[in-house]
Amino acid sequence: MSNKPNPIKLQKHLSGVDYPASKDDLVQAARDHDADDDLIQALQSMPDREYDGPNAVSEAVTKR
Repeated sequence: MSNKPNPIKLQKHLSGVDYPASKDDLVQAARDHDADDDLIQALQSMPDREYDGPNAVSEAVTKR
């Protein structure tokens, strides 16, 4: 995927996540909020670790 997800769209699909959250938790939350395939793929490509908040997730997605 060459386009980075829109940060507002990303956070909309991750609303309600309790941090810290694992990559798998974030992917599942996005699926539960009907995120599109590009956003799911972006989350799946992040490093497999715990994320302490929305900013950490946005940073990881944009560094890919």
